[in-house]
Amino acid sequence: MKPSVTGERVVTDEGGFNPTWQRHVAAYSLTARFLPPGRIVDVGCGVGHSYRLLEPRATVGVDVDPGALEGQARETVVADMRELPFPDDSFAGALSVHSIEHVPDPERALAEIARVLEPGGTAVLVTPNRLTFARPDEIIDPYHHVELDSGQLAELCRGSFGSVDSAGLFGSERYRALVAAEHAKLDRLLRVDPLKLRRLVPRRARQWLYDTRLSRERAGADPEAAAIGPEDFTLASEALESALDVVAVCREPRRPPS
Repeated sequence: MKPSVTGERVVTDEGGFNPTWQRHVAAYSLTARFLPPGRIVDVGCGVGHSYRLLEPRATVGVDVDPGALEGQARETVVADMRELPFPDDSFAGALSVHSIEHVPDPERALAEIARVLEPGGTAVLVTPNRLTFARPDEIIDPYHHVELDSGQLAELCRGSFGSVDSAGLFGSERYRALVAAEHAKLDRLLRVDPLKLRRLVPRRARQWLYDTRLSRERAGADPEAAAIGPEDFTLASEALESALDVVAVCREPRRPPS
């Protein structure tokens, strides 16, 4: 069964959803170089749109939603990323693309990722940059519990890894134009609520409103959105404050105290 359209995870490249889909694809293709050969755990993998980009490595997809894992031609496990059901030292590497922002305590997810990695393993974390994603001083996305800049992501990762290198995912001019248009829409919406009463609305209600808006605005054909592909994104290690997504390449996993 095809997953329902939601702001929680990317499930389709149709219509106006294509730029976000391609951004996620690019995150896999551009960060694969950092992962070692061997078995990889794909944490918070969603519908598994890009795991084949990690081949010839074998991957195990992990997601809390059983429906998102249906039909993936690889090993998958339904689990919370904060309680991975694997023994210590189970994987050579780990990849988490746009997932740690979906839990209120990402440090637990990082500790679990470090635990299941081999001593020489590498984890790659990709998460939206709070400085450019929506608003640096407020989490607008009702599915996000935390949003981080590059320094904050690196500091979080250092709690579970001895070595952390930072990078950022950047978009082309035409992708940035689409983001600017989305920000303009957001500005108009936020001006209607200058007292920020939206913060009083229960999270589940805000999620429903968010999904309804996305379905309405992105459902139709959009030539500019359809033109976006993985080639519209690059990875760099400078000017990270302006990156779309921030990336942490984590090595030397630390075991939690027994």
